[in-house]
Amino acid sequence: MSDYKTVIYEQDDAVAIISIARPDAMNSFNEELRRELLGALRRATAEVSVRAIILTGQGRAFCAGADLKEGLGKTKTIEEVLQTEYRPILECIANMPQPVIAAVNGSAAGIGLSIALACDLLVMADNAFLLSPFTTISLVPDGGLNWLLVHQLGYRRAFQLSIESERITADRCVELGLANKSVPAEELVDQAVAWGKLLSERAPLSIATTKQAMRHAASADWASTFDFEASHQDRLIASEDSAEGIAAFLGKRKAAFKGK
Repeated sequence: MSDYKTVIYEQDDAVAIISIARPDAMNSFNEELRRELLGALRRATAEVSVRAIILTGQGRAFCAGADLKEGLGKTKTIEEVLQTEYRPILECIANMPQPVIAAVNGSAAGIGLSIALACDLLVMADNAFLLSPFTTISLVPDGGLNWLLVHQLGYRRAFQLSIESERITADRCVELGLANKSVPAEELVDQAVAWGKLLSERAPLSIATTKQAMRHAASADWASTFDFEASHQDRLIASEDSAEGIAAFLGKRKAAFKGK
C-alpha cells in the first residue's frame, strides 16, 4: 500500500495510484508532503511494471495549495522552497516517461493547480473546480502556473482568470481545454484508473517519446520539433515493439508491447 505518512501509493496492474493524503488540511502542502510526493513519483517512474500514473487527493480536495498555517519556518525563503522542493516535483511529472493523469476531486488551488495542470491528462469530478487565488493574498501565481495558464488558455483569458481568482468549474475547464473530461464525482478514481489501464496497453516507448515531443513543441519552433520527430523515429522503428505493432496490425490481432 504505502510507506508514507502524507501520500498513499498503490498499484493496480500497470497503473500506479498516488493519493495526496492530508485530508484534514485539504491536502495542502507542508514540507513532509513535498518530500513524500516527490519520492512517490520517483518510485513510480523507476518501476518498470508501471505504465501510467494517477495523481489524486484523499477527502474533499485534490490540493488546496501551500499550507499557510504551517508556513515555511525561519530557515527557508519562498524562493528556496519553490526551487528546491516544488520544482523537482513538477519536473519529475514532466520528464517521466509514463503519462500522468490528474484526477481532480474537489478543489485544485494555488500550487495544487500548478501540479494538476503540469500533468499530461486531467479528469475532473463534476463538482470539482480549479482556482488561482494568488491575488486574494497579494502573491503571484507560482509553480510555473503563469506559463501553464498562458500556454493552455492564451494571455488574456489566463490573466483574467488569475487576477479575478475565478472558481473554474469542471464543465468550464473542459470547455476551455484545461481538462480532458468531467465525470461523476463517485466515479472519478475508477474512471481515471480505467483510462490509465487503457493507456498501459499502448506502446510505452511511443507514449514516452510522444510526451517528450509534445512538451518540446510547447515551447519550441516547428523546425526543431520536426528534427526531434525525425531523429527519434529511426530509434522507434528499430524497436521490438514497433515490429510487434506492425505484425499485430497485419495479423488483425491485439499487440503485446513490452517497452523494448
